[in-house]
This record gives sequence, C-alpha cells and structure tokens, in this order.
Amino acid sequence: MKFLSSILVCLFLLSAVGAQSQELVPGDNLVLDGIPKIPAGLVGATDRYTQARSANLINWHPVRREMLIRTRFADTFQIHLVKMPGGARTQMTFFPEPVNQASFHPKQGDYFVYSKDIGGNEFYQLYRFDLATGKSALITDGHSRNIQGRWSSAGDRMAYTSTRRNGKDLDIYVVNPADPKSDRMLVQLQGGGWNVLDWSPDDRAILVMELVSANESYLWQFDSSSGEKTLLTPKDQPEKSLYSAALFAKSGKGIYLTTDSGSDFQRLGYFDPAARKATFLTTAIPWDVEGFDLSSDGKWIAFVTNEDGASVLRLLDTATGREKPMPRLPNGIVTELEWHPNGKEFGFSFSSAQSATDVYSLDIRTGKLERWTASEIGGLNPENFPNPNLVRWKSFDGRMISGFVYKPMRGFAGKRPVMIDIHGGPEDQFRPRFLGRRNYFINEMGIALIYPNVRGSSGYGKGFLKLDNGILRENSYKDIAALLEWIRTQPDLDAGRVLVTGGSYGGFMTLAIATNYSDQIRCAVDVVGPSNLVTFLERTESYRRDLRRAEYGDERDPAIREFLERIAPMNHAGSIRKPLLVIQGKNDPRVPASESEQIVQTVKKNGTPVWYLMAKDEGHGFARKKNVDFQFYTTILFMQEYLLK
Repeated sequence: MKFLSSILVCLFLLSAVGAQSQELVPGDNLVLDGIPKIPAGLVGATDRYTQARSANLINWHPVRREMLIRTRFADTFQIHLVKMPGGARTQMTFFPEPVNQASFHPKQGDYFVYSKDIGGNEFYQLYRFDLATGKSALITDGHSRNIQGRWSSAGDRMAYTSTRRNGKDLDIYVVNPADPKSDRMLVQLQGGGWNVLDWSPDDRAILVMELVSANESYLWQFDSSSGEKTLLTPKDQPEKSLYSAALFAKSGKGIYLTTDSGSDFQRLGYFDPAARKATFLTTAIPWDVEGFDLSSDGKWIAFVTNEDGASVLRLLDTATGREKPMPRLPNGIVTELEWHPNGKEFGFSFSSAQSATDVYSLDIRTGKLERWTASEIGGLNPENFPNPNLVRWKSFDGRMISGFVYKPMRGFAGKRPVMIDIHGGPEDQFRPRFLGRRNYFINEMGIALIYPNVRGSSGYGKGFLKLDNGILRENSYKDIAALLEWIRTQPDLDAGRVLVTGGSYGGFMTLAIATNYSDQIRCAVDVVGPSNLVTFLERTESYRRDLRRAEYGDERDPAIREFLERIAPMNHAGSIRKPLLVIQGKNDPRVPASESEQIVQTVKKNGTPVWYLMAKDEGHGFARKKNVDFQFYTTILFMQEYLLK
C-alpha cells in the first residue's frame, strides 16, 4: 500500500507541474497576485511534512463499542467509523466539502446526523446519514445557517438553532431527523449567540446558553412544548460572568456547569435552579475547567483543566465530590471528552508537540488507556519534533506575558531567524500542540517559532481576558513590542530577522505590528485578517456582528468609531514598508475578502512587495489539503526570499 501511495503521489505531481517548466500549476480555484511560480522541487522536498493526518473523536455508538471520528484521507476531513481500538478507519461520508460534526441516534444508532457547508461559507445544513443504505437526506432548509444541537433524552427529537427566519437571529427549532417534515420552530430569539446545551431527563425542558461576549453569557431553561423561557442566571449582577458549559444532573433537579462567576477562573459547579445558587466543586484548582462530561448513570464527571496551556485530565465522584486519581498524560491538549453510554469508559482526543491529534479511551474501573487511532505523520520521526518551552517577558506596564517557543533541535550556524505567530479570537490561547507542516520551518529551515499569549488571551483568568477590550486594544500590540525586545536579549535568536504572522484576529495583529513596528520586523504574513475593525464590523455576517461589537466596541458610537479608525492598519498602510503576504478565502463569512483586498491594494502603492493568495472555494482559512499545501509552499518561498536572506 505504501508503494502504491508513493506512485499515486508521483503521478499527481507530474500532472500538477508543467512538463517543460517543472513548476507547480495552481488550480483554477486559486487567484495569485505577485507570487512567483512554485518550483516542483519544493513540492518534493516538503512532501513528507504535508502528509500528516489527525483524528478527532466525534461520537460514541449508543449500543456498541464503536465510534465516529473525523479524519482526512483525500482532500477534506470526513466522518469515519472505527469499531475497536486500533481498528480500521472506515470512511462514511465522501464529499468535496469538509464534514466536521456528527452524532448517532442516541438509542438505536442506526443513523447519524451531520452538518456540512459549501465553500467555507459556514451556512451549515443538517443531514441524516442512514448506515444501512449509505444515503443522506437533507433535514434543514438548504439556505440558512444551522447549528447542530442536542438529542432529547428519549431520542425522538433534536433541538438546534437556525437563522432561517431572518438570516440574523438564531431561533430554536425541534425536529425528528427521521421525519424532516416534523421540523418546527420552538421559539423566536434575538441575537446570534444562542446554543442548545441539553435536554432534561424527562424531556420537558431544554437548557440553552445565550452568549453575549467572551466575558458574558447566561443560562436559560425553555419549555420543550411551549417555548416558554426562564432565566436561570441573573443579568443584574455588578460583574458579568461567563457560563461556558452546562448539563442536567441525572435527577433532573440540578445542573452541572462551568463558570467564572465569583472567580477569576472557570470552576465546575452544581447549580440548584430552585435556589438559584451554585455549589462549586473545583475551587482548590487555580486554573480553568475547560470541558467536562457526565456519565450516563450520573456517578462520575470527567473533566479537563487548562494549566498554563497544558491539559490535565481529571475524574470526580459526584456522590462524594472527591477526585479519583487519573493517569498523567504527556504535556499536550485534551479535547472532545465524551462518556460512552455504558458509563464505564470515556473517550477523548489528544495532541502533543510530538504526536498529531488521535483518539483514546480510558476505562475508569481498570485505568486502562487504549488508543483508537494512530494518525500517520508522513513517515517522519516524531522524536525530531521539538517540545516547546514556556517563556515569559515583561511588558510595558510590568505585566508578565507568556508564550511558547519551538527551537530547532539540530545544529544550524549562527543566531536563528524567528517567526512570531499570533493567535486569533482574540480570546483564543496557543497551547502546546502538534505543528504539522510547520515542523518543516523548524527542522529544515532552522527557524524558531514563538507563539505568544498576549493580554486578552483565554486561560489566564477573566481579568486577563478583558485587558484588550475596546479602547485597550493597543496594549496588546505593546505586548508584542516587548516580545521583540525580549528576542534581542536571547543569544540564539536573530532580532534582525523576525517575521510576524497570524490568522483571523491574529492577522489584524500582524498588520498592526507591521504598521507600528515596521522597523523591528523583516516581513509579515496576514491570514484572513481584518485591516480595519470598522469596515470589518460593518461587513461581517449579521448573525455574529453584535458578538464582535462586545469585544471590539460598537462602531456606531462616534467615539468608538473614531478610535477604531485611528488604530486601523488600513489607515496607516503607508507605514508598511516590509514585504507582506496576504492569504484569504473568497467565501469568508467572518472576515470578508474585501478586508484583505483593500490592504493589498493600498500597500502596493507604497512600492512594498506584496504577495496575495486567494482561494475561491474557501472561507475563514483554508480547509482543503490541496489549498493548504499551496499556502504552505507559498509561505516557504516568501520566507526564503524575505526572512532568510
């Protein structure tokens, strides 16, 4: 099989390069401006680094010890079935578009519901996949944005949210997926931040979150018949709180939840709806509880804490409130935590610097940890992938900022050039994870990668999270300025060769650094980043506009608008004197392509070298392997030309 795969790769490369020029020919879906031709030799030299896969747990089968996972064997991620630890990954869906979510019918497991969009536009539709026939049937309207929700306890209905009514507000709908004609609106709501969390054990109530911002959300209970709603968490508190997850207790009398109410960090608690009071179960842990799941019998809660970026897996006895010792995993990230209905084991996805994301299960009776998937990494030796070092530096106001540094493991002569990669969100947090293709930058190009978590990042308490809100935006730029100064103090890093990059809001930060600190960087790579927060807020899809205003400020307020215009990289593009690469998806619903187009055209007028790559079949970041690969090749050429020389 490995020999056959190599032949197929070679045939693909021969068809993808010009017979005479020996250059990679971009597909018609890609628009290139200023980008030189990609030599075929670069494709061959980097091939192993582009072949890594990953696998994520999607859902357990309700009866059998089997699971759905998400992985990629061709161009996009699809749903696969795995029947045992280490078993074959049997592909179930075959689409040119990625499939990211799926859930079995919770009783028989004879079909599953999945969601899929078109071209990265994020207008997801729900479909029913019949395991017996392999056929799919559309459940939703085919046009609106639909967010897959939760099954009822009886398994006869699914509650989900949709913008079907007006394209902006998320309303709650209820449907029996086996009968799409049963679809009905339960209640009309206002805003784009509504999310169905759970059904009560007797199915009379639906638990719903109303997300206002990264710092503020509320829990509601809806009558599943009438749609009548009851606010569970008050809105009149002096300090806003974030409720990030919640599930009904098996008795139906209480709710397990995570919130930063009364704390700087997210704590796991038990909420009594009658008393409107929460009892907290993890107060002694000074870190965020970032995810949890309740066993089917209600006896155990598996949960994960985020401790300085690394995940710690924990297990709580709900009767005693005490933790049971758990295996200590390597330094990495745990996601998609889910109990099997048998109540004896739970599954999760795990990634580290030296291993791609794979799926595991843990039996709480025996402590046995089993690996369900073993994702390929292109034949590379994972021991050659460096582990990151956690570093800290002092910013302009004396606050300590942290980040992770990946350095080349084998010898390269002289100080190493640096790539600073700023995360998006802006509320995200970089975590010690598998870098995939980017290991090429470290191992083969000798570049040190730094991933900062500037103020406004999650994982360090809600106080830290708020430090870049509204008119405090520029303070996060200064955290990067302080990082640039820190680099100067490092004997093995070259402060004269620094590239800054980032995606989404990280792209905005990239442009901000390129305008404010152009003399301290060598070049920049902006991936789907806004260039002006005013035009971004006016053009982003309406269902998410108010959520972004809560973070950046309301551009309809004259004072806020003036501030946002003043700090907009677009309005200071004349200061961008260092080479710039901009990458964008045409169908991006979050950051419209116009944000990239306007900065590209303006910077060109400076006489500054600008490369622009746009994919017609992508949205907020590239998802198709062929496009991700082309972005990778382009980035390497850009760094060879402007960073390494």
